[in-house]
Amino acid sequence: MPPPRSGPRVGLIVGIVAGAVALLLLLVCGAGAFIWYLQRDADGGGGDLAGVVNYRETNPDALSQEHRPDGSTISYPMIPPAGGPHYPEWQNCNGDVYDAPVVDGNAVHSLEHGAVWITYRPGLPASQVEALAERVRGQSYVFMSPYPRQPSPISLQAWGYQLAVDDADDDAIDEFIRQYRETASIEPGATCGGGTTRTR
Repeated sequence: MPPPRSGPRVGLIVGIVAGAVALLLLLVCGAGAFIWYLQRDADGGGGDLAGVVNYRETNPDALSQEHRPDGSTISYPMIPPAGGPHYPEWQNCNGDVYDAPVVDGNAVHSLEHGAVWITYRPGLPASQVEALAERVRGQSYVFMSPYPRQPSPISLQAWGYQLAVDDADDDAIDEFIRQYRETASIEPGATCGGGTTRTR
């Protein structure tokens, strides 16, 4: 008597088991990727960059998203400001290089949208100013301007993050932009175009 024909049944069972294993692997990988994304988003997309001041941890109360009337006085606990109350209109921040100081309340609004604001102390050598400008021109969500009262020669701001730099050749500038441009946004997807271009 020939043995019972079990081939199709065994193949079906093997297929079901293989499919279940593949589905389980997809779920595990997907969950891991989702957790990584949440941690990255909570961290502003940045890893460890020496010298960055994280106001999200050290002074979160200073990072109010409140809109204040245009022209009203706003005081910030950090110079230049790296977040906090701001004016309704943002500073245009699509690779804009300003040769005069911009208004804090407009610049901070740009940070809320995810921009990185590079500032430099007047008197910085022209070659260094140009080296900074080369990093800005043509780049969305980046802008720069002089800032007379800042303590360091160069400063970088994203919403809740700040880095003081002494020299335009410092690799930390590129790393800060890479880590925080757009990822530090409090309003993901908000535009950097169509804002004001006024200076003080």
